[in-house]
Amino acid sequence: MSSLEAWNTVVRPADDPAALEEAVSWLQQGQPVAFPTDTVYGLGVAMDDVGGLERLCQIKERPRQMGIPLLLAEAEDVQRVCPDVPEAAWRLARRFWPGGLTLVLARRPEVPALVTGDHPGVAVRLPAHTVPRELARRLGRPLAASSANLAGSPSPVTAAEVLAQLGGRIPLILDGGVCPEGQASTIVDLLEDPPVLRRAGPVPRAALEAILGAVRGPDQT
Repeated sequence: MSSLEAWNTVVRPADDPAALEEAVSWLQQGQPVAFPTDTVYGLGVAMDDVGGLERLCQIKERPRQMGIPLLLAEAEDVQRVCPDVPEAAWRLARRFWPGGLTLVLARRPEVPALVTGDHPGVAVRLPAHTVPRELARRLGRPLAASSANLAGSPSPVTAAEVLAQLGGRIPLILDGGVCPEGQASTIVDLLEDPPVLRRAGPVPRAALEAILGAVRGPDQT
């Protein structure tokens, strides 16, 4: 992979319409940008921009096999990346979307391999934050977004924390203040039966079980 491009990273207010337009412009050029979400700050590109996906992995020093979750503009957009959305997913979406729950579902074949990594499914979420949803809406497709940190480092909850880790590696950070949740989303894998809790987060296991019934942990068979 080629060496990283050096940037004079700019931080702009996320509620500035001009800054949002600038972010969309960079995304359209395949350059990852950082932005606030309801959970932690994200680093994203258009989901079908293979060059941008490569840059995102390189910037974060993230292993390609890990995959990259997708952030949606609307709940119905899940059907654009998943061929058959089970009723259990819709029940969870009605209860917890927009919010801090990521669902792993079957993927459409056109979803790039860098998005899914070594997993047979795709991770999707509708964030409870206007900025990533508006970026996805203006791009006309979901954002492939991972936390805006170097792999293995703490997930940032402020723009200053993003700048400390990714300054000089990306062109733009949208500053939306402190992320309300302050922790990465809960991940539940609906490709398994019973479903598997892949990562604990803002949505507790008991709340998932109230809708799904039994939910296995990652250490259970």
